[in-house]
This record gives sequence, structure tokens and C-alpha cells, in this order.
Amino acid sequence: MTTRTAAAIVWLRNDLRLADNPALLAAVKSADSVTALYIHETGPVRAPGAAARWWLHHSLADLGNALAERGIPLVTASGDAPQCLADAIASTGASAVFWNRRYAPQERAVDAGIKDWLKRDGVQVVSFAANVLIEPWDIATGQGKPYSVFTPFWRALKQRDIPTPLPRPEGDRIAPTAIAADYQQPAWASKLAPYWRIGESGAREALADFLDERLEDYKLGRDFPAATVTSRLSPHLRFGEISPRQVWHAAMALAQREPGLAEAVDKFLSELSWRDFNYHQLYHRDDISTVPMQAKYAGIKWRHAPDDLKAWQTGQTGFPIVDAGMRELWETGTMHNRVRMLVASLLAKNLLIDWRLGEHWFWDCLLDADVASNPGNWQWVAGSGLDASPYFRIFNPVVQGERFDASGDYVRQWVPEIADLPDKWVHQPFAAPAEVLRQANVVLGETYPVPIVDLKTSRERALAAAKAL
Repeated sequence: MTTRTAAAIVWLRNDLRLADNPALLAAVKSADSVTALYIHETGPVRAPGAAARWWLHHSLADLGNALAERGIPLVTASGDAPQCLADAIASTGASAVFWNRRYAPQERAVDAGIKDWLKRDGVQVVSFAANVLIEPWDIATGQGKPYSVFTPFWRALKQRDIPTPLPRPEGDRIAPTAIAADYQQPAWASKLAPYWRIGESGAREALADFLDERLEDYKLGRDFPAATVTSRLSPHLRFGEISPRQVWHAAMALAQREPGLAEAVDKFLSELSWRDFNYHQLYHRDDISTVPMQAKYAGIKWRHAPDDLKAWQTGQTGFPIVDAGMRELWETGTMHNRVRMLVASLLAKNLLIDWRLGEHWFWDCLLDADVASNPGNWQWVAGSGLDASPYFRIFNPVVQGERFDASGDYVRQWVPEIADLPDKWVHQPFAAPAEVLRQANVVLGETYPVPIVDLKTSRERALAAAKAL
């Protein structure tokens, strides 16, 4: 129970929204005056990557305007979280602090320490569940242990009652906003703007557009990168501009209205629940961004190959669908999910480069890279995750490209220098006859690179490295 107070702070983190924000709603209901605080944290908490900082800047600006319309100023600070929070309490006279919980080991340690000193100082502090479908400790196997396999996790989650989303807080006073303008954003990130509508209204629009226009084709079409059938919700979820509970209930309501879409809804919600599964793994284990979830994989002998890493980062590997994915990432801040698996497999298995270097690159370039899904998905592909793709499953980018981008539309969009190749060769220009290359104006090694690795021998090398464990 919370007691009535004159002034309160709601500490915002990955919950940049008005609707279904229990910490914000509780603060408004229990305090005469509320200040929203966002801290650009230094210290043990993992700082957002470069692309995410660009999104964050605009998301805070959007939220600040919405909060101001309800009489709530949004203040930002940079530095050590306990000190920034102490400064905010001193300046506002707040006697209560509200926040929504987070789950990474470093985040939990910071929050626990802050909660302890707030209570010692007589400041009321209350935390809430807001950013997952179910708290990581509220779901367990029949033996009372954390889940390590997704399918039973998903079956169990489907049987639970997901809380109904909360309304927006009321308020009609106008308050000033105070968004810090000096938080550094990368200059290159401005090119991402045409691809996204940032903010809570943009998130609602993306969800509605997906459910109305693309859900019907989602189950079959989601693996084809040239198709526009995915939800594009992941950056909005990463920053909490929409909650997973809002997405869940909107999709379930649609399935009830239109039973013919129930199967598509079930598939979509299973993918949403994979996000929760990653948070479940994050909570119950050491830092999964650095520590393999299967301990034996700590012994993999990775190659030090900076030139190969650079070629992978810049989309110059000589494998068109991989290069297309890496260029899509650099240009738009996202990458199709099927292609993410292919580029990660090439790096961690064929190139035998430490998956953590790939995870770090994605962390810096992906708009949706969060503390659970980014490392969790990388470990899945690398084979070191708990419910991981087996280490011997090494994606062949040529075969995958021919299967999921048969007409080459995706490759041609992002790798225009080989756009004139016939469909038969667009995924393997290195195997095309000389006359075909000449007619398409492709000069291997000049206009487009030769492959940086042989797929057959590199596969054998990866399997040998795993066997050596």
C-alpha cells in the first residue's frame, strides 16, 4: 500500500509511455505533484548503443510533450543513478519514488541498492511489473526450476492470465518539459528517421497496422525478407513505448473477433513470448551478454580475424544475403529476423569469430537491441544458449537465400551492384559463369567481393572446434 504524499518521482527506464505504465499511474494517484525522471546512467548498467541513443532522444521528447499535457514535467539527468536520484529528490522534495522493474543482473543490483537507502532515509519506494508478460520468478517448471527450453515455457505461459493493460493517467495541467539536449547521438543515425515513427502513438499505429493489414500473412510470410509482413514493433517494445501486455490483449481480442485469424495470432504471440523467454534466461543466470549459458562453450577457440570481422560488419563478405542484411542494418537500424540468423551463423560458425563481437556490433547498430533479446538470440545461433540451435546446425547462406529470397528481391534492394544477375546466380555470384558476370557488369573482387570464407571447409572447422570441447 502507498500513502498519500505531496510530491513523488516516477523513475522512467524502458517504459516510455503513458498507457499501461503502473509506476506512472500509481505516482499520479498517490501524489499531489509528480516529476518524471529519466537518467542516462553511467556505471554498471549497460548503456544504450549508438542507434538506440538516437531513438531514445526522440522518444523522450515525444513523451515529455505528452506528460506536460498532464501537468508532469520530464527531467533528465546523466551520471550515477543513485546520485542523480538523490539530486532529484532534493530538488523536488519528493517523499516517494516509483519505478517499473528491470531484470539484468547489474540493473537489479543498482535498483536494490537504491531501494535500501531510500527506505533507510524514510522515502517510500514502490516497484511494479510492467515490461514483461510474466515476471521471471513467477513461472517455473514442474520441478520448480527456471525453464531452459522455450516450447514448455510457451505452453505454460499460454495458460496464465496476462494482466489487463492499465489506462493512461488523467490530468489537464500544463507543465514545462526539461529534456537534456546534450546527450550524444551519432551523426550517422539521422538517416534512420524515414523508416520509423518514434513514440507511443507510433507504437500504437504500428500495432494497428500489423493486426489490420499483415497478420493474416504472418505465419507463412515471416521468413521471407522481401515480404512486408512483420510487425516492426520491436524498437517500440525495447523502449517501452508499448507494453507486451497491450500487444498480447490486442492480438487476443482480434482472434476472438475473427476466429479465422486465431492460428496467425498464436504464432505471433509465440514470437512475442520468445522475448519473455529471453528475459527469463537473463534473470536466472549470469550476464548473458558475456557468459555462455552452456559453460562448455567458454572453451571455444575463437579466431582473431579483424579483417573478416570488418568485412562482415560492412556487408562485404561475398555472400549476398548476408551482405544485404548487414547493409539493411546499417541503413535502417533493423534487420529481418531470418537474415539475423544467417549473418550470426556466418560470423560465429563459418568465420569462427566470437559471437560476443557480433552481439556488440548489433548492440550498437540495432534500434531494438535490449539486454535480454540481443545476447539471448546471439547465444541461440552460436549454440551456447540453453534452448539453442544445435552447434552442428550451420546455416548455408546460399541455400537459405535461394529458399527464402528465390527471386532475389531482398538482395537486389540492398546489394545493387549485383542486381542485374539472373535469379539463378544472384545468391552465388562467385559460381556464375564469366559471361553471365560480364553481362551483369559484375567483376568479382572489384565491384563485388569474392567470398571471404569457403562454406564447406569452414563448416568442418566449426564442427571440429565444437568437438574439441
